[in-house]
Amino acid sequence: MRVYSPAPGFLTPVTSPYQWPRPPSCLTADRLHEPPQNARIAVAGLVILRQRPGTAKGVIFLTLEDETGVVNVIVWRKMYEKFRRAVIAGRMLRVTGRIQRAHEVVHVIAEEIEDISSMLDMLLER
Repeated sequence: MRVYSPAPGFLTPVTSPYQWPRPPSCLTADRLHEPPQNARIAVAGLVILRQRPGTAKGVIFLTLEDETGVVNVIVWRKMYEKFRRAVIAGRMLRVTGRIQRAHEVVHVIAEEIEDISSMLDMLLER
């Protein structure tokens, strides 16, 4: 499977206060309108919200934030069981999944979740 990427994978060097270390091949929140429906993409950001409503039958909703906005992520029960540690403990995540649009709302349906919290230390480097 290929992951949609607008450019070859790269790691953005931290050269200004408005940039942060971004994992390779991740789209920013403001570019989620570019790939077609159901395209496989990767996003990364700080976890600002975890929701597990009792009525959602085990589905978890994550909200990630990067320097351009927020990304809504849906984690189905099967994916939660596979990536439980990252979902529960990760402060910064890289999520690969399918893009889904309904009206004006964009979601990423998680297929892989990686805890990249160790990259947070890079934010402090000059």
